[in-house]
Amino acid sequence: MKKLTGSLRRWTYLTHRWCGVAGCLLMALWFVSGMVMLFIGYPKLTPSDRLAALPALSAAPQLPSQVMGDVPVSRLLLNAASGQARYIVQRADGSLISMDASSGVQAKGFSSAAALRSAKVFSGSDDVLYLGSIDEDRWTHSGSLNPHRPLHMVQVGDVAQTLLYVSSRTGEVVMQATRSQRMWSYVGAWLHWLYPLKNQSRDPVWSWTVIALSAGCVLVACSGIVVGLWRWRFARPYKSGSRSPFAPGWMRWHHLLGLGFAAITLTWIFSGLMSMNPLGIFSPTQSPNLARYDGAIVSRQHMDRTPTDILQALQRDGFQAVELEWKNLGGHCFVLARDAADGTRIVTTDAQGLLVQRRWPQAVLQEAAAMLLPAKLMQAELLDGGDAYYYRRAPEAMIGGAERRLPVLRLRFDDAGSTLVYIVPATGQVVFSADRAQRLGRWLFSFLHSWDLHFMLAAVGWREAVLILLSLGGLGLSLSGIVIGVRRVDRKMRSRN
Repeated sequence: MKKLTGSLRRWTYLTHRWCGVAGCLLMALWFVSGMVMLFIGYPKLTPSDRLAALPALSAAPQLPSQVMGDVPVSRLLLNAASGQARYIVQRADGSLISMDASSGVQAKGFSSAAALRSAKVFSGSDDVLYLGSIDEDRWTHSGSLNPHRPLHMVQVGDVAQTLLYVSSRTGEVVMQATRSQRMWSYVGAWLHWLYPLKNQSRDPVWSWTVIALSAGCVLVACSGIVVGLWRWRFARPYKSGSRSPFAPGWMRWHHLLGLGFAAITLTWIFSGLMSMNPLGIFSPTQSPNLARYDGAIVSRQHMDRTPTDILQALQRDGFQAVELEWKNLGGHCFVLARDAADGTRIVTTDAQGLLVQRRWPQAVLQEAAAMLLPAKLMQAELLDGGDAYYYRRAPEAMIGGAERRLPVLRLRFDDAGSTLVYIVPATGQVVFSADRAQRLGRWLFSFLHSWDLHFMLAAVGWREAVLILLSLGGLGLSLSGIVIGVRRVDRKMRSRN
């Protein structure tokens, strides 16, 4: 037993000593890039930014039925992102097409000249320069952009030196990245997520590389904590008077910083590992059936009124729409209208004609929601402030582009995962759902990694200051480990020579 204990102890020391050489380099990179990401995130086009750039819609005589034809359509919306009103049609296979709302003529694709027009509309500037077409680059890895590829790149001559990416399928601007975001992201999100190793939106090699490196760093941190505690004299100090056996210098600093900051370092590395959902441990056992919730697909059942009629009804209600989307809810046909300030209206029909309302009645939402899962709806509650799973984040955060409107209807189902579903009454949309596994993932990743409880996010300034202080401690721990590792390797090389 004593021999086994001694062997285990030796291997713990060796693991920390030699794996730490590379591990500390990676951890130092993560701490520096993580501090940058507190203030500047990976480039994204938020829903509010997209809508704010859309022109107001005017008359459009083409009926939706004239546009869709006999092809199955899963989504239909109308906006003027390309400078004129166009229907954007998403087919059942996920592909996108664009059709003129006045003539009904389908666009064959959007050229460089069309991309420049869209960029001018989006930016409000005539100073635009076409840079070329790409399928994917370092700022466009998101899988949501796949139906829009290839993408046109347009440089805007504004103060922010904004780079725009325009869809070759719909003519919409689908991504923006200012020069400041791009430059800081090179030492922020791009490094933090090890994107230099990523070649495409779905890259299993990158995913497993990140998982393996994160797991290795967890091992380094755990072994460091054990070694640090073994070497610390709790009962009585060493002859030097210190409770650390090391003389003043890098080794002592590493020991002291390790005891002080190893726990938070381990927490952040472990939560980063959890963000990769290794082996799918946080994947839902059953997802809500949105098709049954809708009650019909758009191409089979829709409100077949001209956009002109719908826009006039909205204007009488004092609402200036920039986008219309044809939808269904529990078999009820409606049009969801959005304005430039990201406000919404719901347009339905009744015996008197078109009816404009601000939100769906809760009873209608609950009736439709009963079709989401083959389980009993146990609880329904209207939340005015969100909860631990449904909350807003700043735009620079990883989920900063997610729609989190309030109030929201929270539903709990009696299924195996005790699934929570969140529906926004102002749109009728299911915007988020989480079963037990996903909720666990929220705590092991988002909470541990970002400190994103409501009271933490509300403590603006204090939260960032504490996170930076802890990050600096972790960075000091990593840098001291790098110095020790380099010196040890150098000594080994010299002794061999």
